[in-house]
Parts: sequence; C-alpha cells; structure tokens
Amino acid sequence: MKANRYLTSMFEKSDESIQKRIAAIDGLGGMTVNERLYVSGLMDEFDTAMLQNKARARQILAWLKVDQLSIDIIIKETNDN
Repeated sequence: MKANRYLTSMFEKSDESIQKRIAAIDGLGGMTVNERLYVSGLMDEFDTAMLQNKARARQILAWLKVDQLSIDIIIKETNDN
C-alpha cells in the first residue's frame, strides 16, 4: 500500500513539472500538435502512451491545449489502424 502511494506521489510530481514546462512555452496555441509535442519534450512519452495508455495520451494532448475534437480524432485514427 505504501508503495502505491509513493508511486502516485511520484507521478503527480512528474505531472506537475510537465505542466510547468508546458506553461513556460511561448506561442503554444500557434503550433501544430507535432510541434507542441516536440517543443515540450513529450513526443516519445506521447508515442508510448498511444500504444499503451490512451488515457495518458489524451491527458498529454489536453495539457498541450489541443481541443477536444482534435484529441478525439487523433485517438480514434490510431484505433482504426
């Protein structure tokens, strides 16, 4: 039980640092999704999430301020292939 709380805490701290890094990016809204992933350093994590954890992939896109319709399309396209 302690290990689960520790891991949860670790992920929350990691998520906080990711969100802070994203918040510091200028011009995020004018970038494509791929540019946002690259500039934020989340390209590899996103690619892994698309294969293993779609909820995490959605979360990353939401942090990058990708609109919900686009998120749904991106996730659906990979499910169709």
